[in-house]
Amino acid sequence: MTVLEGTRVRLRPLAPEEFARVFAWYNDPEIVAPYDRFSVDTFDAFSAAVRAVADDPTSLAPRFAIERLDEAKVVGTVGYYRAHPVLEFMEVWYVLGDRDARGRGFGKEAVRLLTDHLFATTALERMGATCDVENAASYRLLEGLGFRHEGTLRSALYHHGRWHDVRVYGITRSEWAAKVRPS
Repeated sequence: MTVLEGTRVRLRPLAPEEFARVFAWYNDPEIVAPYDRFSVDTFDAFSAAVRAVADDPTSLAPRFAIERLDEAKVVGTVGYYRAHPVLEFMEVWYVLGDRDARGRGFGKEAVRLLTDHLFATTALERMGATCDVENAASYRLLEGLGFRHEGTLRSALYHHGRWHDVRVYGITRSEWAAKVRPS
């Protein structure tokens, strides 16, 4: 099992006893829903998806818990998936379910650790990410890591009774390597 450790967070697989808390985050309309579509899966389906995520490159299930090192507390999840059946790139994603952890750099460090890991362990030349145009915290996180805003997909995501525009971000291997980042 892969574990990635930074200065303030550790990325590790979710433990079965943490599934219920993360499942609740994904189904809380104030956590995921303001900026993304969410669906109320059954707890059993969610648990099965988390257990099977390592074998499915297209899975959107959480791949890693974001654990604060100072409190040994899970504050969110992060993952990646193959976003397109032909194009050669991975998309990274993140959820900070613990409201007290938001805006404190934990998500940014988690995405940095994950992107470092993906570039180190794959031959892919590009990593991507998307976020709702209204999710300023999310796109500031990506831009702070050096991801470039490559465009906007108009009316690409339907949730909460309306269509939302989605910002598309990407970073190449050489751009990532050239970016000066704290360890």
